Amino acid sequence: MFDVKQCLAECEEKMEMSVMHLEETLAQIRAGKANVHILDGIRVNSYGSQVPLNNVSAISTPDSRTIAIKPWDKSMFHAIEKAIIDSEVGIMPENNGEVIRLAIPALTEERRRALTKQCNKEAEEAKMAIRNIRRDGIDKLKKAEKEGLSEDLRKDAENDLQKIHDKMVKQIEQLLEVKNKEIMTV
Repeated sequence: MFDVKQCLAECEEKMEMSVMHLEETLAQIRAGKANVHILDGIRVNSYGSQVPLNNVSAISTPDSRTIAIKPWDKSMFHAIEKAIIDSEVGIMPENNGEVIRLAIPALTEERRRALTKQCNKEAEEAKMAIRNIRRDGIDKLKKAEKEGLSEDLRKDAENDLQKIHDKMVKQIEQLLEVKNKEIMTV
């Protein structure tokens, strides 16, 4: 027998994963203020293996325009600098022998618009993923109806699935609005 609640729960979980992915992606987009999350995707070569930057150093923001990286091992300075230069962060690291500093430049109006465009694109991809999950859920329900699920149960489940979809899309809109506001604030 087909379990409608399990099907809805699986779809909701997948949709929540899409929203979480969008949150992580938006956190890595630079908004003109120092944010340690822009370094989340950077991997450093440490003793022959690629590890996240925060596994080999302490990362902090002493002020709103600076990120400070203090490696736990002095021999890691060169590897960390190389990883930052090779990444998509686009900021040149400054090394004083104790701490690596990243000075976050103020964003130009043109760059702000490009970043909001990028955020909108990411949000649209998340919405598409959620729509695809809803479509897959509806397909499963229709298949289950052919295998003996009542039409009323299928329609109720589709309505529930639509409500879940709408809730997730609203979350995406809120995330996007907050991020765009953060980017456009001078």
